[in-house]
Parts: sequence; structure tokens; C-alpha cells
Amino acid sequence: MRIVLAVVLGRFVRAITRLRGGGSALPGWVALKVAPRFLEHVMAGVHRVESTPVVVVTGSNGKSTTTGMIVAALEANGHRVFSNPSGGNLPQGIASSMLAAVSVTGSLRATAIVLELDEAYGPRLVDIIKPTHALLLNVQVDQLNRFYEPERVIEMVTSIGRAATVVLVNDADDNTRSIGNELSGSGHEVWGFGVADSAAPDGVYDATVGLQNVVDKRHPIATVVSVSGLAATVSVGGTSLDISLPAPGVHYAVDAAAALAMTSLVQGPSANLGAAALAVSSLKPVYGRGESVVAFGAPLTIIMMKNFPSLQANLDALTHVPESLYLAVDEGTPDPSWIYDIDLSSIDHVDVLSGTKAWQWETRLAYEEIEVGLIEPDPTVAFAAFGQRTTTRAQSFRTAIVNYEQMMDLRRELGYKEIEGE
Repeated sequence: MRIVLAVVLGRFVRAITRLRGGGSALPGWVALKVAPRFLEHVMAGVHRVESTPVVVVTGSNGKSTTTGMIVAALEANGHRVFSNPSGGNLPQGIASSMLAAVSVTGSLRATAIVLELDEAYGPRLVDIIKPTHALLLNVQVDQLNRFYEPERVIEMVTSIGRAATVVLVNDADDNTRSIGNELSGSGHEVWGFGVADSAAPDGVYDATVGLQNVVDKRHPIATVVSVSGLAATVSVGGTSLDISLPAPGVHYAVDAAAALAMTSLVQGPSANLGAAALAVSSLKPVYGRGESVVAFGAPLTIIMMKNFPSLQANLDALTHVPESLYLAVDEGTPDPSWIYDIDLSSIDHVDVLSGTKAWQWETRLAYEEIEVGLIEPDPTVAFAAFGQRTTTRAQSFRTAIVNYEQMMDLRRELGYKEIEGE
């Protein structure tokens, strides 16, 4: 009875949140308050079908994009996939996604499960989820207010990987490579994917931020061979596949390699890699991650910053210096001290700077002698001013660099009211 009530109430709240935009975790929060074991109930039904692969994706960066790619690739291989769309990687977010997919009694119809997991909550969830496959993307300096040091994240990611039988690790990342070797020594089936030296970026994968026991890479089942703008070539099991990326950057090519490698592991010899590559190539950018929206009658590319590696990778991937640039960061990034490590040579000015962290950013930009047109802490006022300043000029490459919270607010301001991932 509790499950039925949780589904009914959760769906009601979900309908309300869809009307106002955002709030994707609230329906799941309600469902878990009504039925605290809602997740256990749904996953128990999944586990009764032994052939159902359950894939979890975790790491500092790239989880949402890679999860979406795996879903598309498995669907192209004939699966009915359940997943938690981008951003819903905490218990309440996963529960919210389930509300849209389960029957009123909490039964989930799917032939494959692909779940993005937050690094901190993942170790608490794997006992419920019981993954068959785990994808460990990277461990990079991230959210110091939550994680303090990368070593803590390494422990979390290791415990998530340990819960699965088959583990796929990014061998281009020193930390996940070392985690993979530790798990391999404890009886897990560990596979790797990586980046060819000729395609590897400087400054993202060449620095160890946690583990120091760097070891030789295993033979990869997928490798990023080349990247040029939106075009990438990925080799999977000796098969060369041309991929169209959702946004420029080698980090998106790494996500694609991970997705194709995981598809190969889940499907085995029956994997249709051509269909998987085509499905990955057809994906649009994930909600706010290199996404192009319409603002003030012209395209605007949204680049979401989460931490030092994600911002640097996106700046390095810019194909042009932004002709007009909006930059907004608020308390969703409590400690922005890492901005002093960022190479800002790919931008030459900021039209409008906003958010509660605007003055910290103004100081950083001043060190680089990068001109700021307007500083306005109120994002609503600031974004309107950005529209007024850039509507009649600089239309061809307009960019907004924002943290997660500002990205959500900006999209709502523009009338994009769908819940993330839908």
C-alpha cells in the first residue's frame, strides 16, 4: 500500500513541478518519505530477472553525457533501457526517474538499467542497485567543500566499482587506472578504455591528483584515436568508428569511447557497434553541457562549469574566442579558489559578469587584464543587460559560462521549463 501511495503522490508532485519547470528531485523526495524502501522495492523486481544488466556510471566529470550515450547505444542494440536522466544521481533523483517508468505497484519494465551515481551517495546505493557493470570515468579535483581531497573520492569510486562483477575504467586517468588494477587483483573482471597519445590533451589527463602508484595501462577495448571539432574517431575492438560529438572537446570523445566500450561489454559478440556509434552521434548536448539555446533572438551556447578540470576542458575546446560572453557563478560553487589555476587565454573579454561570486571572478580576470563590461550581482538584471548589449552585435558566437545553479536559472529565464533530462 505504501508503494502505491508513494507512486501516486510522487506522480502528482511531478506533474506540478513540470508546470513550473525544474524541481526534478522533489517527486522522488516525496516518494521516499512515503515509502522509504521505494528504491529497494523497484530494484528487487529488476533483480528477479537475472539476465538484466545493471550499469552504474560514476566519476568526477562526464557522468551525465556518458550515461546518455550508453542509453542510446543500448537502445540501438534493441534494449528497453531505464535510466536516471542528467542531474538525478542522488537517491531522490533516481526515485523521481522511476516514478515516470514504474507501474502503480512499483514494477519496472526494462531489459537494461543504466544509472548515473553521485560519487558520495553511490557507495550507499550499490547494495540496493546491485550493479552487474560499473564504469569509472575519472577522479579529478572536484567540489572541495564536499570531498576535501581526491583521496576521499578515490575510496568512494573504488567501493562503487567493487560492487560490480565487470568494471570498466578510464586508463587515461591515473586514479581510475590504479583503481582498476586494485579491483583486478581482488577477482573483478576489469577492462580499460583510453586516449591515444596523439589525441590526448595537455593539462587534463597528465596530472595525478590522488593515487601515486601509476602503473602500465591494460590493453584497451576502446581508444580515442583522433578528435577535430565535433568529429572523432574511436577504435573499439579493432573496429574504427567515426563519431559526431554533441559538443567540441576531447572529453566528449572520451565519453563516447566509454559508452561504446560498455556497450561492447554488455552485448558481447552480438554488439552492433555501428548502430551504437550512429546512436551516440545523434545525441544532442546534455541539458546545459554545450547546449545551444535561443536567447534574445539568437543562438547562445551554455557551458556549465563544475570544477577546474571541467571548465578547463571546455575552454580548451572552444573553436573561436567568444564574441560575446556572459559569466555567472553563485554559492553553488562555495569555494572558487581553483579559478586561479585556470588558463583563460581562450577568452579576451567578458561582457557581463554576475552572481554572488562575481567579485572573486573580477579579481581573477583583472590579473589577466581581461576587460569586463559590466558587473551586476543580480543574475536576472545581469542577463537582461547582456541581451541589451549583445543583441545588435556579436551574434555568431555568443556564450554563457555558468555553474549548475546559474545554468538552471538561466534556462528557466529563457522559458525552457522542462525538467532536466526530459
